[in-house]
Amino acid sequence: MFDVDRALNLWRSETLRRALHLQSVVLDSSREFLRSQGFIEILPVIISPITDPLTDYRVRGEVECYGFKYQITKSMIFHKQMAILSHPRIFCFSPNVRIESVERQNSGKHLIEFVQLDLEVREATRDKVMALGEALLRSIIRAVIERCQPDLEFFGRKLTVPESPFPRITYREAEAKFGPDFEEKLSRSHNEPIWVIDFPLEGREFYDREDENRPGTLVDMDLIYPEGFGEALSGGEREYQLERICYRIAQKGIQLEAFAPYLEVAKRGLYPSAGFGLGIERLTRYLCGLRQIELTRLFAKLPGQLSL
Repeated sequence: MFDVDRALNLWRSETLRRALHLQSVVLDSSREFLRSQGFIEILPVIISPITDPLTDYRVRGEVECYGFKYQITKSMIFHKQMAILSHPRIFCFSPNVRIESVERQNSGKHLIEFVQLDLEVREATRDKVMALGEALLRSIIRAVIERCQPDLEFFGRKLTVPESPFPRITYREAEAKFGPDFEEKLSRSHNEPIWVIDFPLEGREFYDREDENRPGTLVDMDLIYPEGFGEALSGGEREYQLERICYRIAQKGIQLEAFAPYLEVAKRGLYPSAGFGLGIERLTRYLCGLRQIELTRLFAKLPGQLSL
């Protein structure tokens, strides 16, 4: 049952009002920075015959239209690859739906509907988009410090612009130091953002490019917030050659027909590229120092809870 009193209390709260004001500055400053870097903004894709397989998310979220089956977007990864056929630098504020397990309702960082700042750069390397991600985050934090002082004072939050370049650790190094579920421990052990790079092939999706010089290792990365706030963004270089894409899909045990439209485009040629997705609600949560992500957006949808 929908808890209307709980919702009304949240919507009327000073915490949400100030978080939304700060979030608006995040959106504005992101656009300002990316436009200064030659990016254009494209419109999001809400439904499509293809979307990110994300093998941890088994509910497909299908919609039937005119006899065709569409899926609700889990991420715009394939559309970003195709979008750079039109323009070499694109970004989008993309709504994503991922049906998380009910056990994650109280994690403080999981929503089943959220927004990513998704971007992709033609002919880019991982290092290039990592440098871009650092510059973007630094620019956002600088804007928030300059424009949101009353909000930061309300939250008791003292932000500083992190020094670049951010430190890096490989997935295997992090696993050896903190154990297989290392994200939170790694996050709590740092006071500045840190990159995790070189994930093992079996742990990610088929579109992440495998390093030809290090079989089994992907040319990808996650950025981890400090202070226990966890993952900030995820991305890397993409597989773009048809033979490699088909091989990687088959490795995952997925039928090629599931991605037929994408493969038809790849057959005609995709560019090498790299990019990432940055979660807006998680960024707002980190900047405000909030432990509950539902305080970062109106109409927040927690796993297992009926929400508007």
